[in-house]
Order: sequence, then structure tokens, then C-alpha cells
Amino acid sequence: MMAGIPGVPIADYGLLGDTRTAALVSSAGSVDWLCAPSFDGLPVFGALVGGEQAGSFAVGPEAPVPPGARRYRRETATLETEWETGGGRLLLEEAMVAETAGSLAPASVLVRRLSASRGPVEVSIMLDPRPGRSRCRWSRRGEHLVAEAGRLALSFAADPSLTVRPGVPSRAVVVPGRPVTLVLSIACGEPLVLLDPASAWDLVAADEDRWRAWSAEVDDDLLHREAVVRSLLTLRLLSFSPSGAPVAAPTTSLPEEPGGLRNWDYRYTWPRDASLGARTFLAVGKADDAARFLGWLLHASRLDRPRLPALLTLWGTPVPAERTLTGWPGYRGSQPVRVGNLAATQHQLDGYGWVLDAAWASAGGGHPLSSEMWRAMRSFADYVAAHWQDPDAGIWEVRGAPAHHVHSKVMAWLALDRALRIASRQGARARTLRRWREARERIAAEVRARGVDPSTGAYRRAYGSDEPDAALLMLPGLGFEDPRSPRLVATVERIRRDLAAGGPLLYRYPPGRDGLPGGEGAFLPCSFWMVEALALTGRHGEAERTFEALLDLATPLGLYGEEMDPDTLEHWGNFPQCLTHAALVQAALALRATASGASRSHPASSAPRDAERQARGIRSPMPG
Repeated sequence: MMAGIPGVPIADYGLLGDTRTAALVSSAGSVDWLCAPSFDGLPVFGALVGGEQAGSFAVGPEAPVPPGARRYRRETATLETEWETGGGRLLLEEAMVAETAGSLAPASVLVRRLSASRGPVEVSIMLDPRPGRSRCRWSRRGEHLVAEAGRLALSFAADPSLTVRPGVPSRAVVVPGRPVTLVLSIACGEPLVLLDPASAWDLVAADEDRWRAWSAEVDDDLLHREAVVRSLLTLRLLSFSPSGAPVAAPTTSLPEEPGGLRNWDYRYTWPRDASLGARTFLAVGKADDAARFLGWLLHASRLDRPRLPALLTLWGTPVPAERTLTGWPGYRGSQPVRVGNLAATQHQLDGYGWVLDAAWASAGGGHPLSSEMWRAMRSFADYVAAHWQDPDAGIWEVRGAPAHHVHSKVMAWLALDRALRIASRQGARARTLRRWREARERIAAEVRARGVDPSTGAYRRAYGSDEPDAALLMLPGLGFEDPRSPRLVATVERIRRDLAAGGPLLYRYPPGRDGLPGGEGAFLPCSFWMVEALALTGRHGEAERTFEALLDLATPLGLYGEEMDPDTLEHWGNFPQCLTHAALVQAALALRATASGASRSHPASSAPRDAERQARGIRSPMPG
């Protein structure tokens, strides 16, 4: 069995997580990516983009066998892989223990259990952590192997006890009725907890009970409930519990096309993603999770307010300067491998709209904003009123000259509209309200005068441009104008025609129009936005068929990346992608909200008359 092969298809990977960091594990049983102590930390297993010399943790049959059958245990974060061998059947069950209060809090814990049936099975174990591509120096402490690498401390143990030498393949025999449990703990700046491997699976079992209780509260009548629950679980696994921040993706530099250079570091938090996550959880009744996201927004924006950075670290600090890791070969040779993200320096006007919309969803849904939160939202609205006429980088973070993006202008309108709605409940000075109202009306008038392509009657990507923009699919749900207006109907039709990538797939803008050489795949969130747009513009049947076609494009484990190759249907980009999974949930909610014709506005953006009636979803919080 080979370990840490970086050419494994992105869609082959499963996600394990503890709400602080995450691991990607292949169908061969190899953990090829895990950063510590957090999503944006040092890669302990980095073979995904660093090659075999960056480390992996592989377990599985010793003899070559076909790829294992895989599944998540229903409504949990526990992954199962099963292989048929000549001598018997081998089952790998694995999970990370979600952060809970108590002695485990300082460490991330990965538990992997091997069980055999129908006969003994020879297995191979390759434990090879390489923090930052450096070898660890190991020592033995009782039954545990322990190592230190900078501020990281690692421990490994097995039950029953095995002779495992890190960096060297080890072999064992698993016999029926006597499972082998492997436990890896990683701590940072804290005493390392040496877990008893004999009882480690009890932690996973308790974790499963919590996940099942969390998932069981999802309404049974939700369309394609299983896929929605898997996306909600994925969003929760991509949330950083210590601060409440959602990570855009747990990986860096997975390319948007093979061999390309659009390889970005997504291990940070975009206020846009945090706001969409808050809206998503609010729409399914998950007020506690939404409050965590909004709390992070309040904390993270304090240093730059009233300016809202495009992205921040999980702790709300500035993102490191973008740099290239030398000597890292990249996924399938796609270079460069980057850490940090230059987009943090961009002005992205749309972010304010997302944030104010999430705040309104909370306030209008029966969760009034604290005085501090409302003060922050007012400062954002004031900033938008003063700066909406400035060009920006737009939602797609094009690394070129700023432009007057129509989507950004409408989101500026949304920021002021939502601020006015919140003020109707929580109050603001009359002159402030007048300033916001006047700016909102000026934005609307300018967008309708300069943002429409006269040749098509549809909204366009930017003032003076003749290009479409899939981000405009959000307009039917924002209340900017009637979702069935001729302009919005024409906009949806033009995007369907001019940005089509085959089947339900869409490009986000005309390929190659972002100032960088090479191409990219279809952008998966846009396809789910199309589902919403079709539903809200009165084409529910088409919306449902599109949604079902998109579900067929999920990985076998129900996960989605950022992009997809329209020809091969391979997933590309950082994986799994928070924005895609949130868009899936929003699309499902829009389908339910429009199925009876009861709603013609976005189920998470409209006034929450609403929150209870629109999407009575999950009602109990996930502990920790």
C-alpha cells in the first residue's frame, strides 16, 4: 500500500474534523492533509500539495486491493471505509473528536479503528508526520510514542500495542473480534494528553451521539434532507469553535485547473462566508451557531471598523502576506503553493451587504442585536453611504484594476436597506436614517441607469461592460426589485445562455476574463444560486430539476469543491468548500419556500416573519 500520493482525485477525499482543524483522507486510507493546531496552522500531514516528503498517515490492507467502499455513518462525522481482501473484509472507522469542554480541549484527537470479518487481514500502517516538511524526533513514554516539533507536541498509541516506527511501514494482523485502535493526538503550547487507546473509541461514540442529536432536529419534510444535513454537518465541521469563525476551506493551493496557477490559500475567513453561514443557520433555526458567526464578525472587525477587510484569520487578525512555498511540488504539479492571501488587501464593497443582511436576519428573526453589534452595523452602513461610488475588486477578487461591479453596487444597496430595516426596530438618529435612505435611492437609480446592458435588457458585470456575471443570480432574492421583473428574468436567462458550462454547470464570468493566464472550471456555488433564481422567478420545476442534477455531481461522500471541470466532472479548487455547501442549503430552502407559492423572496434574506415559518429546521445546538 502506498502512502501520501498527491495525484489522488480531489473528489476521492473524505473530511474528518474536530471544529478546530480538519483532515482529508483518501479511499486508500491515507490522511494526506491535516494542519495543526488550527485550519490555518502548520501542515503536519501535507502530502496533498507537498508530495510524499510532506508526510501522511496511511492505514489499510497490506495486499493490493480495489478502492474501498466508503460512507459516513448516518448523520455523524464518522467515516467508514471497507475493503474486500482475499482473506477477509477490513473495515476502517475514523473520526476526530469535536472540541468539548474538559481535558481534551488542548489537543486535536484522531481516532482510527480497524476491524476484520470473515478471517484475519494483514494491514500496513505508515505514520509519517512531517510538520512543515520536517521530520519529528520521537521518544517513547510508556505505550506512547511522543514527539515535539516547535510548539507542536504529538503522541501516538495503539490498542492492542503495536510496534510502529514513524516514517517506516509497519505491519500487523487484524483478526475478527479484536479490532485495532490507533490514536494520534496533537497539542500546541499545552501539556500533551496521553490518551488511553483502549477507551478512545468511547470518545468517538459520544461524539456520534451529539452529532445525531444535532442532525435529528432537521425537519423530515425538507427536500433532499440527507444531502442538506450532510452540507450542514460539513459547515459545522468547517467552523472554528474557539472563535466562531467559518473557514472558507481547510486547504491551500488546490488548483482551479490542473497545472494552473490559480492556487490560493483558503484557510481563512471571509466576512461574506461568515455572513452567509449565519444566514444559513438562522434559516434552519440554528440561532446558536449563527450567533457564533456574528460574534466573530463583531470581534474581528473591531480593528479596521468602519472598513471591513475582505478576509481575516480565524482569530480576526490580519491575514499574513501572500508568499510561495519553495520546494513544494503542488497538487498534480500545480504551482505555486501559497500561504497567505493577497486578496486581504482588496476593497470588496459587497461584503458590507452580506454582513448587514445577516444582522437583519438575526434582528428580524427575534434575536435583537446588542448595542455593541448595532453600533458596529451602523458604522458599516455609514461607510457604505460614504463610499458606495468607489470602484472595487468585486466578489471574484479579480487581481486587476478595480471596477464598478453591478453586484457590488446592489450589495451596497442591500447594506443600507438592511440597516434601515434594523433601525425600524432598534432606532437611529433621523439624520442618519435620511442619509442612508438617500444613498440607497441613489444607488438604485444609478444601477438601473448604468448597470443594464441596453442590447439585452439584463444586468451586466460592471458599468460599461457587455459581460454577464453569475453573481447577479442573487438579485431575485434581495428585494432590489420584483423577482419577476423583465430585467431580472432577462438577467437569469442571459447567465443561463452565456455562462453555460454544460448540464447544470455555470462559469462565474466569461472564462479567461480575470487578468490571469490559463482557465478555470465551472463555479459550483453559482449553479446553486441558479436554483434559487429559477425558483424565485417562478420556474420551480426547472429549479428542482437543476438541484437534482447538481446533487448527482457531489462526491460519493456528498462533498463539493469550489469548481468542476465541465468535461471530466472532476472537482477542483480548495476542498470542501464552505460557500458551495451553504449555497446548497440555501437552494433547498428556496425550493421549499416556493413550492407552495408562499414566498417570492430569499428565505434567509426576507424579513423573518418568517424565520419560524420559512424554515423550521434544526432547533437544538451542537455542544461545544
